[in-house]
Amino acid sequence: MADYSDTELGRETHYSDQYDASLLCPIPRAKAREDSADATVFIGVDLWTAFEISWLNNDGLPQVVIGEFIFPCTSDAIIESKSFKLYLNSFNQSQYSSMGAVSEIMRADLSAASGSTVDVILYQIAEYNGFKPISEPSGVCLDQRSVTTDVYQPNASFLQVGQGTDMDETLYSHLLRTNCPVTDQPDWASVYISYKGAPIDRDGLLKYLVSFRQHQDFHEQCVEKIFSDIMARCQPAELSVYARYMRRGGLDINPYRSTVYKMPPAYRQVRQ
Repeated sequence: MADYSDTELGRETHYSDQYDASLLCPIPRAKAREDSADATVFIGVDLWTAFEISWLNNDGLPQVVIGEFIFPCTSDAIIESKSFKLYLNSFNQSQYSSMGAVSEIMRADLSAASGSTVDVILYQIAEYNGFKPISEPSGVCLDQRSVTTDVYQPNASFLQVGQGTDMDETLYSHLLRTNCPVTDQPDWASVYISYKGAPIDRDGLLKYLVSFRQHQDFHEQCVEKIFSDIMARCQPAELSVYARYMRRGGLDINPYRSTVYKMPPAYRQVRQ
């Protein structure tokens, strides 16, 4: 596993309430992908949602919004999540004339830090649910299947092609848990796997997803490993893997990797 001791994770926190772009800590994707498959086999994005964004307008009145940040998976770097939270908090006591002015500053800072154009969308609280309703995609939940396991580190051998004709389906589970590679704090997620091709054995897929329970890595790399393992073991004609991670510190990360679609479907999971 890559060494992330040079990040802010696990260190004493010093909060700034005045805008400070230098707080952002980029981590090269190449560093995280050292032991994984070539990123060119997929397209997709990392979709972050920030539920704690605030600043002051020109009259000193606090403004509160929900933010969505879309990083292409081809960006040079990811942003370390603690540094992202500290960066967003640095807007709290700074004054701006409009929401548009704030979003332009964030877009410029995040694009510069990640090495790729980042899309920034700020939502008024009253409008957010209309754009991102709580829902589930049509598909099959695996969580009530009767399986026995005691394996809690990723084991791709659980992934098997089942019996029957080719499928076009979505399988999902709310049982994914991974862990921060620095602090070992648990990260909880629902993961959605859509594919076309030979049927994926459902019991094996569930055991495989559960096997991440004690695995340490960033959200993005966990999803890329799931994607790469399914492609290697089951060889679907099309594949999309989307993990909706639960927020921590008002910020959630939702990596999406696909062979066919650049953007994930527009919904959020009930725990979000």
